[in-house]
Amino acid sequence: MATKLVNPPILPTPRFTKLIKTDHRIIQFFTRLTRYEDSALGFRPSYIISRVAEQNSGLFEDDATRTKVKTQLYQAVKGMNRGIYGVPSARKSEIERLVQLLESQNPTPHPTLNLHKVSGWWKLVYSTITILGSKRTKLGLRDFITLGDFLQNIDVAQGKAVNVIKFNVRGLNLLNGQLTIEASFKPASKSRVDINYEKSTITPEQLMNMFKKNYDLLLGIFNPDGWLEISMSSLNWVC
Repeated sequence: MATKLVNPPILPTPRFTKLIKTDHRIIQFFTRLTRYEDSALGFRPSYIISRVAEQNSGLFEDDATRTKVKTQLYQAVKGMNRGIYGVPSARKSEIERLVQLLESQNPTPHPTLNLHKVSGWWKLVYSTITILGSKRTKLGLRDFITLGDFLQNIDVAQGKAVNVIKFNVRGLNLLNGQLTIEASFKPASKSRVDINYEKSTITPEQLMNMFKKNYDLLLGIFNPDGWLEISMSSLNWVC
């Protein structure tokens, strides 16, 4: 049964800035899956709970501003295929401007003290990580492999994060597969967590054999080791 996404502007919009052994700044946006999507995908339910705002007009104005900026941000990344195959420079600059504006509205100055608020399943909407040129060719992403959803599960209680990249192979009767990357994390400051790669695999097994030659290249694209700066949140969610 097909599932329908809730109108994006009302969903939490986490932003993660990750620095891995270089000075390159990586921006990633994930939207929380609704409990209906989680059930359809076989995931545990993840309920979004909002608290009642205090009777303060300034708080309501901040909420309205964040909602407006989020709407503009979702429109800016629309049709960009998560940015995986590149984004025109003008559009990229506009997205960065909206990111900075939304960051300025962050109501949670110390995110790692409230990590329970990011626990659950998330779906990638946009990333500055790109797969271009020879990398795209070597990985068969021009006419052989089609990328599906990029999902992330954050288990705060266990200090674990699992990234799931779904794809299908056209030459094998649209055989479905997925790359799963598992990592552990722990707070390093009030806004940063250290990420340690643990293991990864491609299923089903015959697809793992296909990617064996370029497996290091594949893992290098998704940067499974380093640290994560949590710099933006939406309404009552720390992100």
